[in-house]
Amino acid sequence: MFDFKKSVTVGALISFCVSCFSLVFSFHTYLYLHFLFAHLISESFLSSTILFFYDHCTHRPHCTILSCFFFFFSSNHDLNNYNSSLLLLQAKLAEEAERYDDMVQNVKALAELNTQLNVEERNLLSVAYKNVVGARRASWRVLSSIESKEKEKGDNDKVIAITEYRDKVERELEKICLELLDVLEKHLLPEDHTAEGQVFYWKMAGDYWRYLAEFATTEDRKVKAENAKQKYDRATKTAQEKGLPPTNPIRLGLALNYSVFYFEILNQPQEACSLAKTAFDDAISELDSLQEEQYKDATLIMQLIRDNLTLWTSDSAEGDDKGEDLGVEDVEN
Repeated sequence: MFDFKKSVTVGALISFCVSCFSLVFSFHTYLYLHFLFAHLISESFLSSTILFFYDHCTHRPHCTILSCFFFFFSSNHDLNNYNSSLLLLQAKLAEEAERYDDMVQNVKALAELNTQLNVEERNLLSVAYKNVVGARRASWRVLSSIESKEKEKGDNDKVIAITEYRDKVERELEKICLELLDVLEKHLLPEDHTAEGQVFYWKMAGDYWRYLAEFATTEDRKVKAENAKQKYDRATKTAQEKGLPPTNPIRLGLALNYSVFYFEILNQPQEACSLAKTAFDDAISELDSLQEEQYKDATLIMQLIRDNLTLWTSDSAEGDDKGEDLGVEDVEN
């Protein structure tokens, strides 16, 4: 991939050197180097503007030098804005084309610009990783089910082949989840100090540690489950301290996913039901004050919470139905 920022930075350095040389060399020599610089930045959106400025300053070397200093001080902000817009467009195109692996690369690069993401960008990040991880989680569940059935039949050759394939899916899952967790810790949480942003990212960290715990075993599962619990606790505490209302869709989504974590990973159905019921009741009590633009999302998540409560408290929901809620616990906030 073309490294735009690096290219323009190098171009700016060459520009500065050319400007200094123009004080010594003839105008024709300067003009030759000037066109070399034009070629180097030809792929940049700034090229036309910069070259126009240079074309009107070739007879004033001191103006050219000043323009270089201006470019140095302003380029980072402009480049970030340009990169952000381009990456946002590419992420949307990838989503429309359902090329979610490409979409992940775009939103990851967007996050690595170290700027606070807006709501749209944040949701694109969630959608991208949800799809690439969701597909692999579904594959893992299918393979695990087949593996279990073949073990019962005693077909060791098939079991070995299935196990190897399942291991491959697990490695892919671990790579993607750890990649996102690193992005959250290094680039997103330090840049966003809003209540919704902080809760959104801490919840997301909890979700992806939970996904890692799903296929982990023994002590590794305990460690990953504890990491997930810490992130969910941090998100819950932040939501309370920063005053997010119980009807806020992000806070409701947190309660939904945290309760699923208690039920599925920690195998604590009573705690799961208690958490979900508390979140549902608190939201119901303040439903009249819910903002109109949040009403649809909030009521949808409340319905999912109620569905889980019904499932978990029903005797008929035990056994094979235990994992079916995994298809609904992730909510695009």
